Amino acid sequence: MSFQRNAGRGSKRPAADVDAELASPLAVAVSAVERETLSMVRNALMLRRMRLAFQPAVYAADPSIIGFYEGYIRLLDPKDRVIPARDFMAVAETQELGREIDVAALQLGLQVLQRNPGIRIAVNMSARSVGYKPWTQMLRRALGQSPGLGRGLILEIGEASAMQMPDVLIPFMADLRAEGIAFTLDDFGAGATSLPLLQAFGFEIAKIDGQFIRGIDRSETSQRIVRAAAALAREFGMFLVAESVETPAEAGWLRDLCVGCLQGYLFGPPEVNPDFSRFRHGRSAG
Repeated sequence: MSFQRNAGRGSKRPAADVDAELASPLAVAVSAVERETLSMVRNALMLRRMRLAFQPAVYAADPSIIGFYEGYIRLLDPKDRVIPARDFMAVAETQELGREIDVAALQLGLQVLQRNPGIRIAVNMSARSVGYKPWTQMLRRALGQSPGLGRGLILEIGEASAMQMPDVLIPFMADLRAEGIAFTLDDFGAGATSLPLLQAFGFEIAKIDGQFIRGIDRSETSQRIVRAAAALAREFGMFLVAESVETPAEAGWLRDLCVGCLQGYLFGPPEVNPDFSRFRHGRSAG
């Protein structure tokens, strides 16, 4: 009774209760959107509505020479529109769906290599792929069916992902090097890397995170970070690649630093049907 009387007199409710009620409709809406997006992703994988879009990484010393192509997974909705990765990847990576996306990307990449012998492509993976049988079995089967296929394959692993499972990843990488496969440490410089682990991994390639590349010709902070990353890469024998290169000034600064390959819209956007004849075999990253 006392509660009802106080409420009737217009007593204030705790702000946290009010905020929770106001936030809950938004939370429900966001959750519904996520569920709908994840459902579209699952359907795209099941119905094979997926592509790889390839972006060239060119030699800084001579941009007419392509070192390799990176393949980005593209999943399509029922109207053949690309489902933006930012809308689902963060959630998918915490679920089985993330492993299925890794499988799809690898399968498409292997098919491209089989159809275009002599080229070199990079496919993204995560440390979780190593323990996922559909992914590892597909890779082993393709390598067995097409001897030499591994020499055209680069597997890119994010810095944060690599540091999560070193005990599994290090022997896995060592084993696949016998097949000619090279490994890229992606997002280099963006996280906390253990130097002893970096030595143990033995990555052939390090790709500097794009956040440090955009506007690098004008940012002393980014320049210091990239110089340090470049020195570390050289110390560990890693071929250095810079992503997200968009202006001639950025490219010029990176070229002066002796970065090996440059990748970004300055040299071409990701394309579903690139002209692989542009690839000149004989010089390649890693």
